[in-house]
Amino acid sequence: MRTRGSVVGKVLTYFFLALLALIFLVPVFYVMYNSLLPKRYIGSFVPPSVWSLDNYKELFADFPIMGWYKNTAISTLSVVLGNIVFTPMAGYGLARLRFPGKKVIFVCLMLSMMIPGQLVLLPQYIMMAQMGLVDTLAAIIIPYLSQSMFIFMARQFFYGIPEELEEAARIDGLGRFGTYVRIVLPISGVLIATIAIFNFTGTWNSYLVPSTFISTLEKFVLVVGLQTVNNEHFQQENLTLAGVFLLSFPVIIFFMFTQKFFVQGIATSGIKS
Repeated sequence: MRTRGSVVGKVLTYFFLALLALIFLVPVFYVMYNSLLPKRYIGSFVPPSVWSLDNYKELFADFPIMGWYKNTAISTLSVVLGNIVFTPMAGYGLARLRFPGKKVIFVCLMLSMMIPGQLVLLPQYIMMAQMGLVDTLAAIIIPYLSQSMFIFMARQFFYGIPEELEEAARIDGLGRFGTYVRIVLPISGVLIATIAIFNFTGTWNSYLVPSTFISTLEKFVLVVGLQTVNNEHFQQENLTLAGVFLLSFPVIIFFMFTQKFFVQGIATSGIKS
């Protein structure tokens, strides 16, 4: 009976997991399918002979989609690179180094995580304007090269690494920075992957910040540009759905290849004092 019960439990578990996956996948397939249809067929089932790439051809012909893709890729990769370089350094310093004001810095870090991002947009805009960076990609890259939430995550991760590993490295002659580069970073792949995933998805899909700092059509990132398409063609659902799929597809592919690191990274970032 116990064996039968465990089998039934596994079957039910897989069933509900499959059902949950289906619930999340249906909207993706709906968007992908309808993006291939003319407007009059949206929401209906039609044979593959009706499917076409005309919606995508129209988008690429009438709007600078490739330029928006390029701007999005530059800003996203820059933010990801900045966070995987600078954020672990800051987190490691808060976890391992002893210096005056360390607790004050950590308290300020925690407090900054409680401030909604919308509240700092105006000060950021003023700073970017004074630096002459408004309406440039730098305005949406520089303020986000390192972020408090990920510094906190890195600090918690490094607290979980035994200090004996670093002490052994220093006995062998490595300095603090050498220990960080040659010992700590190689075993921090889960942390770095998690930071990269969060920053990639957050920056790629960001709308408020780019729409605030950038006003030139050719400098738009993809999500802002596609919102412009939607505003101009709000009654053409076929173009809107094609744009949604263009925006979502890279994120889906990225997450498919990195989702295992995401789960591991969250599990290793518990709060430690």
